[in-house]
Amino acid sequence: MIFDTHTHYDDEAFQPDRAELMQKLRENGIGKAVNASSDWESLENTRILADQYDFIFAAYGLHPENLDSVPEGMTEAQALEAIRELLRTPKAAAVGEIGLDYYWEKDPAKQERQKHWFRLQLQVAREEKFPVIIHSRDAAEDTLRIAKEEKLGEIGGVIHCFSYSREIAAEYLKMGMFLGIGGVVTYKNSRKLKETVEMAPLEQLVLETDCPYLTPVPNRGQRNSSLNLPYVIQAIAQIKGLPAEEVENTTWENAHRLYRMDDFGL
Repeated sequence: MIFDTHTHYDDEAFQPDRAELMQKLRENGIGKAVNASSDWESLENTRILADQYDFIFAAYGLHPENLDSVPEGMTEAQALEAIRELLRTPKAAAVGEIGLDYYWEKDPAKQERQKHWFRLQLQVAREEKFPVIIHSRDAAEDTLRIAKEEKLGEIGGVIHCFSYSREIAAEYLKMGMFLGIGGVVTYKNSRKLKETVEMAPLEQLVLETDCPYLTPVPNRGQRNSSLNLPYVIQAIAQIKGLPAEEVENTTWENAHRLYRMDDFGL
């Protein structure tokens, strides 16, 4: 069975055929998936999705690029309390996706706001006893510094769509964090990621799609879904010189540990 640890099935890209796709996932060995919210609207949409499909679980948090999606007039404390309330619903599995993204955001003041919200949501995860899904893009130094200052290893979670060096990967692995590996590992220009996959213990890798984005080869350019994860499994297996079945089984177990599925009796 395959566990997709990071999806966005609430995205409008799935609006035309979501129900049909959900059925296909079950028929093709996708045993579980976690839908990660990103903006304010997706918090509720993720809850609805998790309620509707028994194999979909929910992560609740605000992506660093979408902090302005908080309704006008709502205080910071009120927004965080709303996230806490969602974390108390039956299928909540993580706080996420949260983190830092400086790819488009070059304004130092807005970067400081991202860091502020990153810390706030890490604190929510600590207090509510949930792992985190961390998004980090062009923000390696600040993300790692905050991770250390906030004792991320005590919280636990995954560095989603890991894209930095082996040296940075080693820092997170020492904390006991998982690395999310998706379609990028199949790209020709993903040498750094392949080196990271090679050095990282298989027991700390999990599968993800970030669908509808980051579709693996050979379907790159099309809408991504969990149906493409066998390509990721094969790529990891080839890099590590392991049978694909071992990669699938081990990442399934890893994802259960990451999201503490024992808490669900699963």
